[in-house]
Amino acid sequence: MADIYFENTTLFYHPTISTSTELVQPDDNDIYPEISRLVRIIVPLCFGLIALTGFFGNTLVILVVLLNQQMHSTTNLLIVNLAIADLLFVVFCIPFTATDYVADTWPFGDLWCRIVQYLIVVTAFASIYTLVLMSIDRFLAVVHPIRSRMLRTEKITKICICAIWGVILTILLPVALSHGIVQIHGATYTQELCRFMENSFLSPSVYQIIFFATSYLLPLMVISGLYVRMITSLWRHGTSVRMSVESQRGRKRVTRLVVVVVIAFASLWLPIQIILLLKALDIYQATTKFTVILQIIAQTLAYTSSCINPVLYAFLSDNFRKAFYKAINCTNRCQDYTSDLPPARKTSYARTSTTGF
Repeated sequence: MADIYFENTTLFYHPTISTSTELVQPDDNDIYPEISRLVRIIVPLCFGLIALTGFFGNTLVILVVLLNQQMHSTTNLLIVNLAIADLLFVVFCIPFTATDYVADTWPFGDLWCRIVQYLIVVTAFASIYTLVLMSIDRFLAVVHPIRSRMLRTEKITKICICAIWGVILTILLPVALSHGIVQIHGATYTQELCRFMENSFLSPSVYQIIFFATSYLLPLMVISGLYVRMITSLWRHGTSVRMSVESQRGRKRVTRLVVVVVIAFASLWLPIQIILLLKALDIYQATTKFTVILQIIAQTLAYTSSCINPVLYAFLSDNFRKAFYKAINCTNRCQDYTSDLPPARKTSYARTSTTGF
């Protein structure tokens, strides 16, 4: 392994221990052998576990919702969309990022380099803006349950999901165009690295600041504002709609789950977002064993967000937990594993999308 590249101005590829344009040669870097061994062991283990857990967990989420008519609701459709984004990330991003960590050079060619970096950013945006939609859905369900019932339908939710994907896939096309194979020439070797390419239109630091603001800071500000407004409204006016105690409890359970999913996403992505932002501002440099390990941990936490949601659903949702159990333990005699799930709860003024979780 000629060099380990832990300096990365864009999202997650070949890390570098050098912040200058010159590569740090192994003979001149005392921490090189130890870091090399550490990366080769930790990264495949951590990323492999995340990939397997995320693949099976998110696939299970998608199946139990799509195959169970009783679980079709606005919130669950958004959960499926979140699972799809996580599944795309697990399949198309994690394996290639892990390979990039341990390989001497990027082995997949220029086209796949652009596709992988594009999908990393696309899935990150799809996840966070799905959480924004989920928060809007909860806000309308709690604060404006009657007035919003015509908006909170499966049809409109599907339109919103398609619109989000269409906008994200379109506006992020420059990400693919601004990445590619960069050749690094050493005294006795040449490396091909998949990374952000210098251009006159967008600098690496500006790119990372824009990514931080649009994929993390602004969406979380919107989500926080919605929940502050929701809490304020409930504190001042309470509930203005008469509903059964069971319906109120169902509404609270759904809202609690959405809040936990948002907090988990924000917490797991926070370390790597801060590191990448500090790198863009030339404040953080991965030049020591501690900073390199810190960056690996931060990236692993961010990747964990792609597999944590099914676990949260299993712990916080009775319907998901029972559906998971039925799906996992289904045999040939079990033709419809959702047949004995508890029926979706309804209210007199809204569909099951408010409580049928």
